[in-house]
Amino acid sequence: MSLIFVLNGPNLNLLGKRQPEIYGRETLADVERDCASLARELGHEIRFHQSNREYEIIDWIHEARESAAGIVINPAAFTHTSVAILDALNAFEPPVIEVHISNVHKRESFRHHSFVTLRADGVIAGLGTEGYRLAIRRIATLIAASAAG
Repeated sequence: MSLIFVLNGPNLNLLGKRQPEIYGRETLADVERDCASLARELGHEIRFHQSNREYEIIDWIHEARESAAGIVINPAAFTHTSVAILDALNAFEPPVIEVHISNVHKRESFRHHSFVTLRADGVIAGLGTEGYRLAIRRIATLIAASAAG
């Protein structure tokens, strides 16, 4: 059983309450429950975190270096600003999948650039919270491929 970190950036604690026309009505607790259930079904476990503080996300990425087989990350607004998160992810060797609930390419132009994409092995955007489950599936596939050699 491999460990997958699912990391969430600023304002995602308001999921289901903040701009539901963009982000939907599911809460972050709903997302965590669904990710944990799917991960178990695929033979993995998750460690799920959310923070509005950049340094906490960086600390979790550093922690993942020691224990995780992959990271699913929705850096939220840090996507467009954080070289520090990119640097931390660059020090993490296993797969990284970047997730965005909304289609950032149909939104304001400043949202079109992602520092995290420079490290991500895949990007899922605009599929709502289903993107998290798709990312868990992809990470599981990459973990299995890595184990097979």
